[in-house]
Amino acid sequence: MENNKETQWNLWEVFVQTKTGAPHEHWGSVHAPDAELALQNARDVYARRQKLWSVWVVPSNAIIATKLDDNEPFFDPQDDKVYRHPLFYKIPKGVSLDVS
Repeated sequence: MENNKETQWNLWEVFVQTKTGAPHEHWGSVHAPDAELALQNARDVYARRQKLWSVWVVPSNAIIATKLDDNEPFFDPQDDKVYRHPLFYKIPKGVSLDVS
């Protein structure tokens, strides 16, 4: 039985921009041995039915992500840091709080 790791090309994540000024969005993945072929594969797969402005490919192993176990502390809003809330500021006289 062959080792799948030796026969599988590298995995690349594909990000595309549909028009100038728009953000790049993740559209999927392709397999390729190098960056140039990854770009060509991404073009063939994702740009064949629609015109794209730009395509980025990133090796999947270069992407760092949070772990499920870390979600609570990583994304904690840190409400305990009261200095982040404007509760201790005095409003100068003459400043109106009416925003309508």
